[in-house]
Amino acid sequence: MSAPAPEKIPTILQVLPALGTGGVERGTVEIAQAIAATGWRAIVASEGGPRVAPIERAGGRHVVLPLNSKNPLTILRNATRLAALIRAEGVDIVHARSRAPAWSAWLAARRTGARFVTTYHGAYSENFPLKRQYNAVMARGDRVIAISRYIADLIGQRHFLGADRIRVIPRGVDIALFDPAAITGDRVGRLARAWRLPDGAPVVMLPGRIAGWKGHWVLLDAIARLERKDVLCVLVGEGTKRGLAALTARAERLGIADRLRLPGDCDDMPAALMLADAVVSASTTPEAFGRVVIEAQAMGRPTIATDHGGAVETIIHNESGWRVRPNDVSALAEAIEVALALTPDQRQVLGAYARHWVSQYYTTAGMQAATLDVYRELLGG
Repeated sequence: MSAPAPEKIPTILQVLPALGTGGVERGTVEIAQAIAATGWRAIVASEGGPRVAPIERAGGRHVVLPLNSKNPLTILRNATRLAALIRAEGVDIVHARSRAPAWSAWLAARRTGARFVTTYHGAYSENFPLKRQYNAVMARGDRVIAISRYIADLIGQRHFLGADRIRVIPRGVDIALFDPAAITGDRVGRLARAWRLPDGAPVVMLPGRIAGWKGHWVLLDAIARLERKDVLCVLVGEGTKRGLAALTARAERLGIADRLRLPGDCDDMPAALMLADAVVSASTTPEAFGRVVIEAQAMGRPTIATDHGGAVETIIHNESGWRVRPNDVSALAEAIEVALALTPDQRQVLGAYARHWVSQYYTTAGMQAATLDVYRELLGG
């Protein structure tokens, strides 16, 4: 009597344009790590980038494909390439995270019979004809992962998708990495010296790529309105020369140029957040989720965000932080004044509650487990 055939190990293929430094890319790495840790096979297809290394260190495999293109002919060719990869590797589930490669992945899944999953990462704009049709591929998954309830509602309204196919899985923070108790003074001091932060000066920080909709100009205007004239404004994130020049010119007009710091990207955000007396997310249009908000709360920092998009879900107003009206300079200035006026005991209570809140509902481990459950659901158990 022959031995039973060994059970097939599930193989999950994630597809995205490239493995850069953004939130979509970070989520791809985190899920690849979870797939490999559970004993399954993790494959990622993209044009490559700095986050290939952590995928391979976790036991995953990266396949280089020209997926960072919106050219219709390239999309069709990529569908053929992905179908060949799916057949060669015995891929069970294809998980797409961006629209152009999602079209290739959807076509490839249809040709091969693989199950198709998408993560709807943003409130994609629809500002020209046919854009909704282009976006619609992100709602064609057998399961569609929405990164917030805000995005889940948007999917239902735009694409008439039923709740039976939508799964709300918020983004997560690594609470072991973002832990105030794990941060050494040397790490904080290194950044303070590099950024020219004088001892004792209050620091208001906005982490995030320099882009118009992120609301950096709103924060600059709010800083200029504060009664305290020693508050430093630190804008952590990369930006174009034009964008940085515009912020510098605005700060000069407001008379706060000497209190503005533009350090660029930071390779140690947990330590950077420890320098902040208040952390601000001032987006002028709704963010699909906004990791900065949960990272700051995980670090116990007083956190202020605009009252729309994902932040409505991730900040409990007046308990774990504050939410203010979008584009409202006066409201933001007032919230900053409240945050800076907290006593040490009040800061400790607020920070402990904020960290507990995030650790209950917004962890990387929770996001990984919920995503694996989606895969199991499609695998049949």
